[in-house]
Amino acid sequence: MKRLSVFVLVVSAACSHNPPAKTVATVAPAPTTNTPAPAPVTKPASPTVSVGDELAKKCELRLGNIQEAPKFDYDASELAPADRDVLQQIATCVTTGPLKGQKLELTGRADPRGTEEYNLGLGTRRAGSVKTFLQRLGVTDGQLGETTRGALDASGTDESTWKKDRRVDITTGG
Repeated sequence: MKRLSVFVLVVSAACSHNPPAKTVATVAPAPTTNTPAPAPVTKPASPTVSVGDELAKKCELRLGNIQEAPKFDYDASELAPADRDVLQQIATCVTTGPLKGQKLELTGRADPRGTEEYNLGLGTRRAGSVKTFLQRLGVTDGQLGETTRGALDASGTDESTWKKDRRVDITTGG
């Protein structure tokens, strides 16, 4: 009888197995990187202002040959008189022209001299000068975003090339 009980136990255990669990393959999401977006392409529009290509085209900005013109003076955030014409064109474009209501991003920049903290502050003051001037021309505060890159993207190595680093870039925003 003991043999029969053991036999029944073995047979029942062998016959009553559960089917193997189904496995579902999952695909891991692709790893993400937190690399900053590349800076928008800009071109000089006045001694201290550079503009994005889209803004220049849609606003039909009349830009002179100011590639070699000096930008902001060293350690300064005041606009040059030559900036007023291009800023007037931009203000007209975004208040009553083809980009009416468009948001603009103002990015202040500095040359690599000075501490990182100081250059970020200087870039902020430079962007603020452009923002204040555009507001006087009727551009609303809600249309103007203001950032600084300080000297983070500076490429100059001497006084003639540092001048190009001391500017405010104006690009169309979201």
